[in-house]
Amino acid sequence: MKPDRASNVLFEPSHNTCCVYDETLPKMDVFKEFFPFMRRLPIQKALTDQHKVFKSYVGHFWKNASYDEVNDVINSSVSIDDEDKEIIITEQLVREVLEFLDDDNSPTGFPERMVNGCMLRMGYNGPLNKAN
Repeated sequence: MKPDRASNVLFEPSHNTCCVYDETLPKMDVFKEFFPFMRRLPIQKALTDQHKVFKSYVGHFWKNASYDEVNDVINSSVSIDDEDKEIIITEQLVREVLEFLDDDNSPTGFPERMVNGCMLRMGYNGPLNKAN
């Protein structure tokens, strides 16, 4: 099954990666006060879960992916055991897999003014309105 149009979703190599979050590593001692906060985050699982996935699989998924604005889903076609399968990614599926503890009405974005204010209160000195 081939998509009927070229992908309208760009693959970014830095996406689909996770951060190192191993409290047992000696170098992580400097972050020990940060760990209780991280454990409370609803996105902690999304940031730290590590699964072995071939980069070629991720690239293939995004190469065949397209965003359906009407249904608000991402569609892609992947080969499983030499058979093409249609994959449909919904917001609800992402929430379920990543075990988000919020609900569908929780905010998924924050106003730029609020984010800039938080960055300044944290001592950030860089440009605030640039894509960093």
